[in-house]
Parts: sequence; structure tokens; C-alpha cells
Amino acid sequence: MECKQIIERPNSCFRRLIREAHKKFDQQVVILIDEYDKPILDHITDRELARRNRDRLKGFYGIIKDLNEHIRFVLITGVSKFSKLNLFSGLNNLNDITIDPTFATLCGYTHEEVQSAFSEHLEGVDIEKLKEWYNGYNYFGEPVYNPFDILLFLDKGKEYRPYWWSTGNPSFLIDLLKEQPRFLPDLENCIVDDLLLDTFDVDYIDIAALLWQTGYLTFKEKYQGIDGIEYRLCIPNKEIQISLNRLFVQYLTGLKTELGYGKRQVIDALLSADMEGFHNALKALFASIPYQNYANNIIQHYEGYYASVIYAYLASLGFRIDVEPSSNKGRVDMAIETDDKVYVIEFKVDGKKGEAMAQIKEKGYHENYLHGPKQVFLIGIDFDTEEKNIAEFTWEMV
Repeated sequence: MECKQIIERPNSCFRRLIREAHKKFDQQVVILIDEYDKPILDHITDRELARRNRDRLKGFYGIIKDLNEHIRFVLITGVSKFSKLNLFSGLNNLNDITIDPTFATLCGYTHEEVQSAFSEHLEGVDIEKLKEWYNGYNYFGEPVYNPFDILLFLDKGKEYRPYWWSTGNPSFLIDLLKEQPRFLPDLENCIVDDLLLDTFDVDYIDIAALLWQTGYLTFKEKYQGIDGIEYRLCIPNKEIQISLNRLFVQYLTGLKTELGYGKRQVIDALLSADMEGFHNALKALFASIPYQNYANNIIQHYEGYYASVIYAYLASLGFRIDVEPSSNKGRVDMAIETDDKVYVIEFKVDGKKGEAMAQIKEKGYHENYLHGPKQVFLIGIDFDTEEKNIAEFTWEMV
């Protein structure tokens, strides 16, 4: 069925199509709406235009409630989760299945499905590496793979690349970071509740909620808090870890291609426990940041700036990073793990000489790792805000 070739308001056209379809086929209508939020998200940095589009969509979707007797079923999907109050206030009978365990594997491939459905195409593929790169999306059922990644991985010669990331343009994340500066390790390991996840509208967008809704964060665990259900979020897989943190590094430093020059040195240094090489590579990184025309605008109001740069840089290289792992005496800033080594790192800014290393020892941050098979290294990094670089780098092997 088609709308008449005359000027007709979308709301009126939609209303007429539903009624006429019901009348013509003598059956209630099924409505499928994909990317329901696209007119808003496409202009999310232009708040006024996004607000106008939201209000238009609110009237559009309100028709569904008015024509309830003509409709059998409605399925609405999209990237973000706008609150019912702000977009679906008329549709009070919606059932949100976003984190319903019954539908946990609806939008992805399970590990078993990948192995069975694509078995003839997986010859020579390291299944555990495939899982590390593209699995990990958790909706309180079995974790799932991103289907787009799996299909492109098999089609493009089985090379590990950020296929899904490359399809999007997450520059809006940088705009939100400018409004809501966050300590990146906290952002990628944050605790949220239902209220925060549902608090999403043009006038206020929490960056943690947006990262979850857009697939850059997923659920790590769910537990009963003192005032309701709480969730711990995390990065789902290596594709997102590398790509998202590369974006964060570019935002924090203003550097792009320059980052590639020293990454091999950093990787080799950590794999071989070359502490002098690691120290020199980090100093070179901070020395290359153009503070005078970019980073100074961030650093003056960005808590944990120096630690955030190192965290994002190392995460963008694919290292496994444990953020603020706990001991019985407190929490260290960062622990980096390779196959056979653990680096326990504490950061201080404008502190006393040796303060970072002293705190690691005093608090025993490294003790959790002593009983494992890996070599344990302690690293204290003290920053000088005037020099805008590392003032002291001390290390020990336990």
C-alpha cells in the first residue's frame, strides 16, 4: 500500500496505512520498526534539531497506541534506549526485552552456533583467538559474537580487524567526553543501575549509558545492591578494546599517526621486561603531545589525565589491563598482564619522590599476584605537571 501522491503529514499517512491494511486484508497489522532512533542520533550533537526530531517521533509513535484495535504486534529496534517517558509516553504497554535473559542470544551468534554453522569455513582458525576478538556481548544469557564481525572475518581472508567498529562514526563520544570528562579506567569498569541505564534523552545523555547502548560496553555482572539491581560494565572484546581506546588516546593527546611510531617499542619492552625501554617510550609519548594547542584544554579539568593516557594507550595495543584490582589494603591504579608477567603500576602527580612505589609496597597491592606462575614487577610513576611528563620512574621485580 502506498500513500497518496499529495502532501500528507507522516503521522496521518501512518495512521491511514494501518487502518486501510486492516480493512483490506481483514487481519490486524504487524508493525516492524528498525532504527527507531536514527533521526535523533544522527543529530545528537545538535541538541535543538535532535529535540525537534524527538518530538516529531513522539507524535508518530503515539499513533500506535491510538490504533490498538488494528494492531496485532509491534517490534521496535534501535541503537539507543530512549526513555518511555520522553519518546513513548503514549505506549505504556511496551515490553522492553533489552536485558531479558529469555532473549539474551537473539541478536548474536553463540559460540556453539559459530562452530556448528560455520565449521566448513573455520579450518585453520584459532577459535580461542576468534572468541577473544569478537565474542563477549552479555545480556545475562550465553555471551554472543557480533554477527557482522564473524561474516566479514570469514569473507575477508580470516584477518583480525575491527570490522564492526569501522562501520560506525563514534565521534559523538568525543563530544560527550568534552561535556563529561571521565577517568577512563573508571568509565570502562563502572557500576550503574536501572535508573541510569534508562536515563537517556537529548537533554541529558550519560556517557556510560550511551557506551553500553551503542555496543562499546557490555555487562560483566549483575547483583543486588542496597537500593536495587546494579550492574558492572566492561569492554566486550579485543576489537572494541583496541578501537575505542585508540579513539580515546587521540582525544586525550591530539596525536594520530604519531602514536604508531613507538608502539612496537612499548610492546617489545613489556613482553621482555625491558623497563628502561618502557620508561623511554612513555616519556617520548608525553613529550610528543602538543599541549600548547590541544591537550592543555583537557588537562586542566580532566581528573586522572596522565593515568588515563597511559591506560588508553596500552589498552589500544591489546594488552590485558586490570583496572584498580583490589587487595585487602586498597586498590592499585593498574595491573598489566602478559602471558608470563604482571606489572603492578601506581601513579602519582606532583607527589614526593618515590611516593608511588612506596604506596605499592605499603599497601601490598602486588600480593594477590605472588601465588601465580607469572613474574611480578612493581612500577611507580610520578608525574610533574610543570614538565608535563614523567618525573620519576621506579621499578622492582618481586
